[in-house]
Amino acid sequence: MADAEKRAPRLRERYEQELVPALMTEFAYRNIMQVPRLVKVVASMGVGEGREDAAHVATAAEELARIAGQRPKITRARKSISNFKLRAGMQVGCFVTLRGDRMYEFLDRLFNTALPRLRDFRGLSPHGFDGRGNYSLGLKEQSVFPEIDQDKVQRVQGLNITIVTTAKTDAEAQALLKRCGLPLREN
Repeated sequence: MADAEKRAPRLRERYEQELVPALMTEFAYRNIMQVPRLVKVVASMGVGEGREDAAHVATAAEELARIAGQRPKITRARKSISNFKLRAGMQVGCFVTLRGDRMYEFLDRLFNTALPRLRDFRGLSPHGFDGRGNYSLGLKEQSVFPEIDQDKVQRVQGLNITIVTTAKTDAEAQALLKRCGLPLREN
C-alpha cells in the first residue's frame, strides 16, 4: 500500500472529526488551536533485576518493542547506590516515546484491548492527573497486551504509561481523554 493511500489511525480520525468540535463547544474555545490535543505517550519499564543480569533488561526491551512497535531506549543508573548494589552506568530499565500515528494506534489498543483484559477492571483512577493536563497509569503486567505471547513470558514485568497533552488543566485533559476512550471510574 502506498503512503498516500495509508489511512490515518482510527483514534486520530475520531479526534479530528468528533472530539475537536465537542471540546470547542464544551469549553467555549474561540479558536481551534485552543483545543487540547495529545502530544506523546511515554511507556517505560523499570527492571531492578537488571543489575544482576543484563538479559532481563534485554527481554523487557524486546517485549516493550513488541507492545509499542518501536525500539526502546535502555536507561542506565546515573549514580552508584551501595545499599541497592547499583553502580553508575548499569542498565536499569527501558522506555519508548510514541508520537503521531504510532501514539494514536498504541492508545487505541490500550483503551480498547489491553485495559479491558485486566482482572477485576472497573476503570482507571481519576487521580492519575498531575495538575498540568498529563495522565499517568501503571500496569502490573505486560501480558495484557495481545502482542505478548503468554507462553513465552519468562517473568511478569510492570509497565508505566504517561499520556502528555496540551491541556492547561486537569478538567480539560480529563474531558479529552474520556472522549478518546480512557475508561476512568467515578470517584
